[in-house]
Amino acid sequence: MNKIAAPKGRFRIWLEENRLVPDPGKMHGSSAIAEILRVANHWAHKLLLYIAQVALALMVVLVIMTVTLRYVFRTGIGWAEEVPVLLVTLFAFLATAIGVRDHMHISMNFIYNIFPSKGKIRKGLDFFADLCVLVCGLFLLLYGWRYAARLAVLPGALPMTGWPTFIRYLPAPMAGFVIVFDQLLFMTGVLDPDDLLYSEKEVDWSEVVKEQKKEALSEHSTEGGDLS
Repeated sequence: MNKIAAPKGRFRIWLEENRLVPDPGKMHGSSAIAEILRVANHWAHKLLLYIAQVALALMVVLVIMTVTLRYVFRTGIGWAEEVPVLLVTLFAFLATAIGVRDHMHISMNFIYNIFPSKGKIRKGLDFFADLCVLVCGLFLLLYGWRYAARLAVLPGALPMTGWPTFIRYLPAPMAGFVIVFDQLLFMTGVLDPDDLLYSEKEVDWSEVVKEQKKEALSEHSTEGGDLS
């Protein structure tokens, strides 16, 4: 007798829609390691996104509260002015890692679009771009961590909250670690360039223009044949 599959719960469906569980079809041989790394990458960015959202929400609430207390009630809370600054730093670096993950950083495509879309030159340029981003991520990770570790052993605290001074620099190595992790997966082929988490695939307008020119030429040649 054939076993009837149990219905999937909402949480299981959410996991599959967000690609947070391994694909059973890819969990064999050497591809299993790549699939586990992909799932780990998706989990890391899901956590990163939630942290960024919470930081942004808290920052907005604290700024509104501070302004209201200052200009309406003529009072204020000291730490409520310092914490938003820390949250801005955290959000900015996490947003950097999020943008780099989906290749949303600024790029110049004038020379890149000259070459065929799936040619070796474009692949070489893509690899070089990933390498440059990897170097930037390593810089954030290594020097950010080194600077934060140096401050951790020194006396000192933030004036309003009394928190250790080094916490304001921790977002830099956090973002650097995520950027390095992403770029290594892209460069080794574990992640596909079209594996986007925060955006949709960008339209290659150079290819669209080429297709339109081909269609225009074919229509022109067809009309010329009919006239003859």
